[in-house]
Amino acid sequence: MPAFICPRCAHRERGAERTEGHQPRGCQRCGFGFLFEMLEDYYAGPRTALLVCDRDRRVLVAGHAAAAVTGFPERDLLGKEVLSAIRLGGLNGKDPAATALEWGVRVMGVECTFRPNGVEEDQQATVDFFPAYDADGGLMVALTPK
Repeated sequence: MPAFICPRCAHRERGAERTEGHQPRGCQRCGFGFLFEMLEDYYAGPRTALLVCDRDRRVLVAGHAAAAVTGFPERDLLGKEVLSAIRLGGLNGKDPAATALEWGVRVMGVECTFRPNGVEEDQQATVDFFPAYDADGGLMVALTPK
């Protein structure tokens, strides 16, 4: 049974009802327009920023805790490549977002740094990458500062 998470409020559902096009209906809690399908259930903590991207890694939604964690309002992130938009670093030349997209697998617990808006120093964090399981493709990024 599929698991779904609302990128706006992080509400989770199991086996959500779908429309004819196989897209899950919107969030029952906050009314946001779509739910992100996940292979397994995932809990986004209160300090975890959720960002949903298209298959080219451009930010479509900067939802749950994204503004609080990154310091960027959603309008400043929309349409930008996600790793550069949140100034993700410390990946030692690896690209876990590309791995998640290419192989359709979750890449979890990646130690990284990021630089919130208006902050002079990089902050330590953990980031998780989830591929989309719909026809549009895409990616959800979950950034949790330490």
